[in-house]
Amino acid sequence: MVDPTSDLGDDVSEDDAPTCRTCEEPIVSSPNHRVITWIEDDQVQSAHFCDEDCRQRWNGTQ
Repeated sequence: MVDPTSDLGDDVSEDDAPTCRTCEEPIVSSPNHRVITWIEDDQVQSAHFCDEDCRQRWNGTQ
């Protein structure tokens, strides 16, 4: 998994790319990639999204 704070460049393969939490597609070279983070049970959690549309459709569950 790629560090969620890093930029995703052209050198990220589908195997190493994060997966969109909504549509489950690998996020490779997406200029509209979105990430949200939160604290849960004293652990940092994050969710990746292809774009703002997928981010808006996410219901907040795993």
